[in-house]
Amino acid sequence: MTALITRDELRAEIAAGTVTVVDALGGEYWAKQHLPGALALVRDQVDTLAPTLLPDRDAAIVTYCSNPACPNSGQVADRLTHLGYTNVRKYAEGIEDWTNAGLPTESA
Repeated sequence: MTALITRDELRAEIAAGTVTVVDALGGEYWAKQHLPGALALVRDQVDTLAPTLLPDRDAAIVTYCSNPACPNSGQVADRLTHLGYTNVRKYAEGIEDWTNAGLPTESA
């Protein structure tokens, strides 16, 4: 089971630059709106793109998707862990929680 991170913890880590945020929705969802600095990485691309996008397997990584009902962030987190990433957490509440709190997002 992937460890969880709260919105406030994630916001602090993004501000400090101590985390890599991974948007597990990807594609047009990522292009339209994503958390600050988030990289797009969907489950089907983890094996091929993670070594390039996420070269440090010990770096702090947080995955997220739309909301707690969305399985994507957990699937990407599980796959990263399987590939040897050691510090992967999940923001289970997702971008809906982030935007509902009035926090900033980016678009492509």
